[in-house]
Amino acid sequence: MKKKGFSLIELLLVIVIIGIMITVVASNAGTGNETTVLKSASREIASALRYARGIAMTNRKESVFQFDLDENSYQMTGKSKVYKLSKDIEVTLDVAQSQIEGDGMGAVRFFPDGSSTGGRITLEISKIKRQLDINWLTGQVEISEQ
Repeated sequence: MKKKGFSLIELLLVIVIIGIMITVVASNAGTGNETTVLKSASREIASALRYARGIAMTNRKESVFQFDLDENSYQMTGKSKVYKLSKDIEVTLDVAQSQIEGDGMGAVRFFPDGSSTGGRITLEISKIKRQLDINWLTGQVEISEQ
């Protein structure tokens, strides 16, 4: 008489394969989430910089995008709201010396003709980097991956 079923070795093999698959999926899911957070933050900041440039050109008055490194937040001229980024994102500012405002504060100033003081904002999370370059002559903002 034949018995139908699985042996203990077959069951253990299936459990090991499922464990390996879960490990691979979980590690990829974590990386994708961090990439998504970084991509979203860089687009958000780029949009705010472009907005500040547009306001300067429209109102024919200087406009300032100000970043607070200690709080991981930024603010724009004419807006009382303070926009916050995730604390997991490490931010580095490379702006004109004249735009450094004390400890952990820096700004990019946009002028009525569309030009700016220029600079670079680097965002990093888990060794994944994105750079936002602000052209001093045209004021245009570009996002690049590292």
